[in-house]
Amino acid sequence: MIKVILCDDHELVRKGIRNTLESEVDIRIVGEASKAEDLKKVMLQHECDVLLLDINMEGRSGLEVTEQLAKQESKTRILIVSMHPEEHYALRSLRAGAHGYFHKSGNPSQMIQAVRLLAQGRSYVTPEIADLLISNLSATDSKHMHDALSQREMDTLKLIGTGKRLTDIARQMMISPKTVSVYRSRILEKLKLSSNGELMLYTLKNNLND
Repeated sequence: MIKVILCDDHELVRKGIRNTLESEVDIRIVGEASKAEDLKKVMLQHECDVLLLDINMEGRSGLEVTEQLAKQESKTRILIVSMHPEEHYALRSLRAGAHGYFHKSGNPSQMIQAVRLLAQGRSYVTPEIADLLISNLSATDSKHMHDALSQREMDTLKLIGTGKRLTDIARQMMISPKTVSVYRSRILEKLKLSSNGELMLYTLKNNLND
């Protein structure tokens, strides 16, 4: 039996995934969470083979959770399930330590296949992601400057790109305004920019808020 935990901040999404997976006799949902803080408690209570994890959640993002689990050398296999375009987040998810990336618009049967592959110790990528991986390996010089950002810095950049104030960003990310200012300074340094206006323009040019 493949034991699965779901983590997504939308209850309807979790219900849809649960119905899809539990229609299979070899898959069982053992726990659910709507945010990273709750997920930690659920994972302490239940062992699981595969974690289905959304990227955008209250507080810490799914990619931060992925990075932490990778550092802890967790045996749980991680499938990122997201609405973000594959070209923007698939490679970033895999670099963070995920074992697969599934777009929420995908065929439910492919999600089932992905869960089974991960439970076997294998990885799941679509042909499109495979092409991205090949292109990334063969064109290392074309990497974007924002690839050097940590996930927290990337989240901060995207929020600055939408025009939010630092205090609003701090509230949304559940951190202090001082910490947001530190992230902003690092982002400016890494991207070689000097103002919020330039950061907003950068996010537009690179389609980071799609």
